[in-house]
Amino acid sequence: MFIINILSLIVTIAGALNTGLVGFFNYNFLGMILGGPVEGTYSILARIIFAIIGLGGLWALSFFAKPALFVNSNKKEG
Repeated sequence: MFIINILSLIVTIAGALNTGLVGFFNYNFLGMILGGPVEGTYSILARIIFAIIGLGGLWALSFFAKPALFVNSNKKEG
């Protein structure tokens, strides 16, 4: 479960940062990497929401600095 938690956090942060790039700069980094569309047409409301999600991704990067996240809860004491 520990590995799944770390992998899901990495995927969530990558998605949020990519969404933030779309919101702030109208640029799809993952689209460039994976061969999809790089720029799209989005409403201002959609871009604001994308930007907020991107800021959440930046905040989630701080979770890697918290040691409690990496403690393996499957270990039994005693």
